[in-house]
Amino acid sequence: MTPPTLVLSLIALVATVLAAPAATRAARRGPDPLAARTAGLERRPGLLDTYLDRRQGRVWLVAPAGQGELGRYLYVEGLRTGLGSNPVGLDRGQLGRTRLVALRRLGDRLLIEELNLRYRALSERGEERRAAAESFATAVLWAGKVEAEGRDGEALVDLTGFLVRDAHDVVGTLRDTEQGEYELDPERSALDLDGCPAFPDNLEFEALLTFHSDGVAAAEVHATSPSPPTLTLVQHHSLVRLPDDGYRPRPFDPRAGVLHVWFHDYAAPLDQPLERRWIVRHRLRKTDPGAERSPVARPLVYYVDRGIPEPVRSAVVEGASWWAEAFEAAGFEDAFRVELLPEGAHPLDVRYNVIQWVHRATRGWSYGGGVVDPRTGERLKGHISLGSLRVRQDRLLFEGLLGADATGSGGPGDPLELALARIRQLSAHEVGHALGFAHNFAASTYGGRASVMDYPAPLVRLGEDGELDLSAAYGVGVGEWDRQAVRYAYREYPPGTDEAAALAAVVTDGLARGLVYLTDDDARPDGAAQPVASLWDNGTDPVAQLETELAVRRRALDRFGAANVAPGRPLALLEEVLATVYLRHRYQLRAAGKTLGGVDYRYALRGDGQPPARPLPAAAQRRALEVLLTTLEPAALDLPDALLGVLPPRPDGFPPNRELFAGRTGPLFDPLAAAATAARLTIAELLQPERAARLVDQHRRDPDLPGLSEVLDALTAAAFTDATGEPPRLAAIRHAVQEVQVKGLIDLATSGATGAVRWRADAQLRTLHARLQEAALAGDPTAAGLADTIRRHLERQSSASPDPAPPPPPPGDPIGSLGSLPDLGACSFDFSEPRQARLDSRR
Repeated sequence: MTPPTLVLSLIALVATVLAAPAATRAARRGPDPLAARTAGLERRPGLLDTYLDRRQGRVWLVAPAGQGELGRYLYVEGLRTGLGSNPVGLDRGQLGRTRLVALRRLGDRLLIEELNLRYRALSERGEERRAAAESFATAVLWAGKVEAEGRDGEALVDLTGFLVRDAHDVVGTLRDTEQGEYELDPERSALDLDGCPAFPDNLEFEALLTFHSDGVAAAEVHATSPSPPTLTLVQHHSLVRLPDDGYRPRPFDPRAGVLHVWFHDYAAPLDQPLERRWIVRHRLRKTDPGAERSPVARPLVYYVDRGIPEPVRSAVVEGASWWAEAFEAAGFEDAFRVELLPEGAHPLDVRYNVIQWVHRATRGWSYGGGVVDPRTGERLKGHISLGSLRVRQDRLLFEGLLGADATGSGGPGDPLELALARIRQLSAHEVGHALGFAHNFAASTYGGRASVMDYPAPLVRLGEDGELDLSAAYGVGVGEWDRQAVRYAYREYPPGTDEAAALAAVVTDGLARGLVYLTDDDARPDGAAQPVASLWDNGTDPVAQLETELAVRRRALDRFGAANVAPGRPLALLEEVLATVYLRHRYQLRAAGKTLGGVDYRYALRGDGQPPARPLPAAAQRRALEVLLTTLEPAALDLPDALLGVLPPRPDGFPPNRELFAGRTGPLFDPLAAAATAARLTIAELLQPERAARLVDQHRRDPDLPGLSEVLDALTAAAFTDATGEPPRLAAIRHAVQEVQVKGLIDLATSGATGAVRWRADAQLRTLHARLQEAALAGDPTAAGLADTIRRHLERQSSASPDPAPPPPPPGDPIGSLGSLPDLGACSFDFSEPRQARLDSRR
């Protein structure tokens, strides 16, 4: 054969091979082990291919070919079903933390590894990124054996063990909430293969998990599980494709009221902070980025749970839809919609933003959040849980104020209509969290109701006729602060705009219009110092509003009776309604209490022109003290006999619950215990340790401001005033208040407060002890009892150990709190030292 002929023959042979059917080529390479292993199983193509083995109840995952890291994904776990207990918190639809995970193959093992995003290096240089990644630990969540390998190198693993595990840490939650020591029971747990759909961008899995304890079931499990101490929950898992690179993170500003993710960026220049913060928000883009107003490429759609009954469902849709106006104001046309969840859609499917309805055995919180890309802060799924009993509690609140006869009438004073007005606001509030917005607890004190992100107390006014006016109980629509927050988080700027300057201008404009932002850390702590940051308050002046609330409370109590419970219902149920009226002032009381030792401050940045932090004026503080003390007057705490006469013991079938006052006269209502409960609210505000320390310090720096001794003297004068001739029924209430005060002073004197605070509390107790001893000698048994209580405290104090040492200084050496170790040299550390000894030295 001549060379040209040989070449032509070879070419023909190659062409024949290439033209051969794929099946023929595969046959020549031998059988595919992966195909053989999955023969007869149900294939689910998607983000990654999975196979369902219905006979064995297992899920097999096909991982990409290769060794080392095979791909990165977002992983989210949560609960589809809940325990139904608000104190425990294992709720239907509860989502866990979103994690960035990598599939990693090492030999015949496939690992699911959580990557550490708290420490990064945002650098173009791979060496910098690698140095940061290798400096901090990752966490392997699970590892499985590769059972078969495809002809092209794909790996087949049994994923069932990853899915049928306590990923949500139910065991830890039950332990932390004192429900006992539980274990996952593998024999009574299984994968739900019908809950394992696959989609191009996400895989969803569900497993039924049974937990059991060998001990006696604690109260919450006993109340909610049909067979305590066993409980069964359905756990959900999502594996999600990483979003593309089209999202641009936006910097966080502490004055903007937006939630954020944060991490350490080890590539930051030396003149820039190591901590990096990016806001949480959805991706929203105009079709015409250069236009002031434009339609959006993909609207935000929030879907409402079909399990919400009417008329609540319509109220939820209406309230959530309020946000459309804020997006319109920011230049986005038709950008936000609220619709019913499509039939058959899973509420935990990451493709849907969902407002879910959650039932519990007792009323509890609602939540707004969802799935966030931890790399960037992009909100991928909004997920809201609305507690179903909240609206019923609101109805009780309004029946306590207005009576139950108007319930269902449809008029402006209908408690049902008022409760629906509240659920509209709640829906908007929780959707606001999912959109990325934080609480603004200052918004109720300026511009009317400037934000749905505050906690609204129903606004009740006394009309000229003395009747209660609830015509404006709740606001309608988003407020000026909400529009401001949307502008900062979502507004899109034309190409070429200096975005940093534009965002700074948004914040500066808000400050110029008085849009103050203060959030949870300013409002929730017992020792909070800023009175404008409060929960469930109204008005610009917290003390004046407290006076209004006390007048409303008095009017409602004066006419409280059988008409405050629905016809045909047991009169004993009035006690649950009474609690909402008797303690109506409790939240405004806290706002007013912050005025004492209070400080007016803002989240100021250098150069932004905001006023410096300064104590509240002396006149305002003393006025607050005066009004607070009026809440301790026996007449304010007394309940009329006509009211007590319609509070019989609870009948069979209506056991006590947590909505009732505790007492010592059971089975009858205990009015003195109720009075002591209300008095405790006020005295706790006056004797709060951090507030007491501020009073000492402010008076030290400015003698015109009230000091702690002044407050203690005023409290004692109010509680222990000369009540000669006071009717016995009021004298008994005064004695209850006195007992609460003595207990409060002892708690303050033995608290972790500063020495100056504890010494002043002790001094007040010594003065009070001498006074009570005189009254005891005159035959006053109450004075004798209180004097004995104080005496026993003082005797314990005299034999107590010395006061604790001052707190240590912050770390000085670069190695932090290891300064107690021997001097090991400027840059050395003896790692041969026993590990436990090293750990002990750090405590």
